[in-house]
Amino acid sequence: MLENADGYIIDLDGTVYRGRQAIDGAAEAIEAIRLKKKKVVFLSNRGNYSRKMCQMKLKAMGIEASEREIVLTSTVTAEYLKRTDPLCKAWLLGDEGLREEFLSHGVGLADRPEEANWLVITLFEKLTYADLNSAFRAVRHGAKIIATNEDKTFPGDDGDFIDVAGMIGAIVHATGESVSVVIGKPSTFMSDAALAAMDLSAERCLIIGDSLASDIALGKRSGIRTALVLSGSTSREQAEAATERPDFIWESLLDLRSILAEEEMDCQLSSPS
Repeated sequence: MLENADGYIIDLDGTVYRGRQAIDGAAEAIEAIRLKKKKVVFLSNRGNYSRKMCQMKLKAMGIEASEREIVLTSTVTAEYLKRTDPLCKAWLLGDEGLREEFLSHGVGLADRPEEANWLVITLFEKLTYADLNSAFRAVRHGAKIIATNEDKTFPGDDGDFIDVAGMIGAIVHATGESVSVVIGKPSTFMSDAALAAMDLSAERCLIIGDSLASDIALGKRSGIRTALVLSGSTSREQAEAATERPDFIWESLLDLRSILAEEEMDCQLSSPS
């Protein structure tokens, strides 16, 4: 049933890992994809990681990935600003990974919040009042707001954690200004970046993720087939009751490994001896 899938677009949080723990079968499923000579892109709404940080995290779990195979909202946001406003100065509200991606793409950073053209908001796990107040001052002095994503929660080691929506809410409510651009899933900014990284058309790909609101919605918007895994934030009951249902529902990536193994066996049995 996956014979036409030449590219796999795979979410990270809740699909490949939860917090610091790899999900059972994830590494084996990804290896099975590679053995079939298919392309892989890891597509995540994480904006507080850089590609290098994500690469190191995956490697520690036994999963090899090149930087080109990792597409994060930090990456796509930096590319968006470099393309649409190349002379801008950005003020960042987020962890160090966001800064690392912006510097690697040559996006200018403001020395003071009052000098910024854009405030970039992402997950900020080390947030302080001073950080929040600097972001507030940037918007008060005319900076437009761009968010890496607007997810409310993400799955961690011991349950769900507050995500970028919490940071957005603080700035929007305090300043009365709205967000001008949201980059992350389900925005097609992300699917366009993933397809470009693999050099494949939407019809030849499959998105795998744990979120109806981001992963499955992205597939529906982009014309890409979808598989929902139940290893993250969505239950089977929620998936089956959804208005936009995924094409496949799997317990985890371990199911994909089994499917690929069955398809390989069928091919061997049908080949002439």
